[in-house]
Amino acid sequence: MKYTFNLKEPKSENETLILFSSYFKNENRKFVYSTGEKINPNHWDFDNRTPFTIGKNKDKFAQSIKLQLNRYSDLFLETESLYKRINEPFTSKIIKKVFDEEFKKSPSGKNIFFDAYDEFTSEKIKMKVWSASTIKRYQNIKNILKNFEKAKNYVLTFSKIDANFHSEFTSYCMDDLNHINNTYARNLGLFKTFMFWARKNKYTYNDQFQEFKKVDRVITNQIALTIEDLNNLMQFEFESSRLEKVRDVFCFACVTGMRFGELSLISKSNITDDFIILKEEKDETKEAREIPLTSISRFILKKYDFKLPLIANQKQNEYIKEVFKVMDYNNEVQKITTKGKENIKQDMLFYERISTHTARRTFITMMKRQGKSDKLIASITGHSDMKTLNQYYQVSEPEKKEAMDQVFNVELKMKIV
Repeated sequence: MKYTFNLKEPKSENETLILFSSYFKNENRKFVYSTGEKINPNHWDFDNRTPFTIGKNKDKFAQSIKLQLNRYSDLFLETESLYKRINEPFTSKIIKKVFDEEFKKSPSGKNIFFDAYDEFTSEKIKMKVWSASTIKRYQNIKNILKNFEKAKNYVLTFSKIDANFHSEFTSYCMDDLNHINNTYARNLGLFKTFMFWARKNKYTYNDQFQEFKKVDRVITNQIALTIEDLNNLMQFEFESSRLEKVRDVFCFACVTGMRFGELSLISKSNITDDFIILKEEKDETKEAREIPLTSISRFILKKYDFKLPLIANQKQNEYIKEVFKVMDYNNEVQKITTKGKENIKQDMLFYERISTHTARRTFITMMKRQGKSDKLIASITGHSDMKTLNQYYQVSEPEKKEAMDQVFNVELKMKIV
């Protein structure tokens, strides 16, 4: 049985739908089914009933459109062959049912890109595989994509996720939104995760997104406290009880290595004489972490009767800067970020660079400086990727000098004249 592809309006000056058609002789009926794909007739090879894929008449989305059309022809031939093998009549109703089941997620004329995105996020949230911060990141990416559509007048469909989209989206994120390499690389990685899901769930057969190369991630210079800083912080007497509580929560995270979002999981029931037993609710298969208690963490827990005075992460970030400002951490430090191949240097006050995440970075840096193994540190922080763990480690200027002095001023037995 033969099939073909035709244009709905072959003489149109604008894009028109591409139709799949086949004649069922026994029924004396022509079966016609909209593929949902559109093309300008100028880019259509009427002799071969397919988009031009070479030459001046080639549509920039020709390969993607052809890939989609092949889905229809392949499924038609596969179904026809199946019914021949079982010696059952192959009818127009059967192929319509098969097409509906396979392609109903792509109804004619409807852009289902964001519908698919919503189904993707809903599925992951229901399955409890994402943390609250991951959910927020995917919601943020959806907003970025929506704004990209408007700013660049680029209607997002699965067939348009190609090299042109990649270059336009990269330009939008890094030039219009002023994203640095690390932010863009993370967001593009999450976007590709969605596209892999969409392909697996047959929303698209377009796999050009797999060729999207992320810009190089860089390890930015971040702030990590020294043991002297931590001592100053613990001993400082604040006039404000609000800042005292913020300080205590921050110091607790410094000496346990816990993420800010994990602190709410602490209660008397998961504290022993020597450990905090932390079990992440989002992953029942993951083993509980045993986080050793120290004199500082015990003191803080007892001070608040084992219920830390937590506030929203946003407020904690705001107030911890105020804590360091009150303590006169007003020296200038340089922040270096990378955008494309350019290093951007910005002078900032020390307290402006402090955030809730500084505490976890401080813990890892202090442990590394004392020569503790990555495996040991990861067993406390919960890191499974040692590369990610080591990105937290901040090498200080005094540490570099001390290391070089130990090697060259002690080991090098050379007479200096």
